[in-house]
Amino acid sequence: MRGVSLFATLLLASAAVLATDSRREQDFAADIQPQLSLGQAIWLKSADKTYLALYTEAEKTDNSQVVILLHDMGEHPDAKPLIHRFRTTLPMHNWATLALQMPIRESGAPAEDYYPLFDEARGRIDAAVEHLLKNGAKHIAIVGYGMGALMAAYRLGDKPNDVMALVSISLPVPQTTASPAQSLNLIKKVQLPFLDVYAEFDLPTVLDSARQRRMAGKDNPVYRQIRMDGEDHGYQQDYDLLVKRVYSWLTTTVSEN
Repeated sequence: MRGVSLFATLLLASAAVLATDSRREQDFAADIQPQLSLGQAIWLKSADKTYLALYTEAEKTDNSQVVILLHDMGEHPDAKPLIHRFRTTLPMHNWATLALQMPIRESGAPAEDYYPLFDEARGRIDAAVEHLLKNGAKHIAIVGYGMGALMAAYRLGDKPNDVMALVSISLPVPQTTASPAQSLNLIKKVQLPFLDVYAEFDLPTVLDSARQRRMAGKDNPVYRQIRMDGEDHGYQQDYDLLVKRVYSWLTTTVSEN
C-alpha cells in the first residue's frame, strides 16, 4: 500500500509540473479586472480548469468577425503595449477580439518549460473557438505573439477547424527536440492564410530563422512574410503600424472571402 501511495504522490507531482501556474494566473486576473476600462472579462473552461479571457465588441459590426489573441511567454491577456493595443484597436476596424490567458510558468521560467503546456494551450483555444461559434462568430482568426504564435501554430497544424487565418508575430524557431515546438514542421502543416510578421532586430530565434520559415511556407499559396523595419521584439517604435498591417491583411484576406 505504501508503494501505491508513493506512486500516486509522484504521479500527482508530475502532473502539477506539466500544468500551468494557476496561482500566477489568478494573480494576473485579480490585477486586470479592476482596471479593465474597455471590454469585459469572461471565464472559459477547458479540461476542468477555468481561465480568464477578455472580450471586446466591434464598434460598428455584428461581431461575426473575431480575432483570438494569444500573448507571449509569461504574459497575460491585457499585456501592454502589444496585446492591449490589438485588443482595443481591432474592434475599431470591424474585428471583435477575445484575448486569452494562455498557460504560463513561474516568473523567469525558460522557454523549454513551456513546451509541455502546449496540449493545455490547444484545449484553451478549442474552448475559445467553441464559445465564439455559439455566440454568432462566422469568421475567426488567431493572432499570436512569440510563444503565443507557436502555441497557435501547434493547434492549427493539428486541427484548423473553424479558424480561417493565422497571424504569427515574432514566431520563434527554437533549437529544441521537443516535438510540440518544431516550428518549421508546423508551418508546413498550416494550410490557412498565414501572415508571418517579424522585426528587423527581433530575437535570434526569430530573426535568424526568417528564411527557413519562408521556405517552410512556400507550398502555402496564402502564406506571406513581412519584416517590420526599425523594430525589435517589443515593436514599440510604432506598434500602431503593426496593428494596421494586421487588420489590413485580415480585411483583404478573410473578410472578402
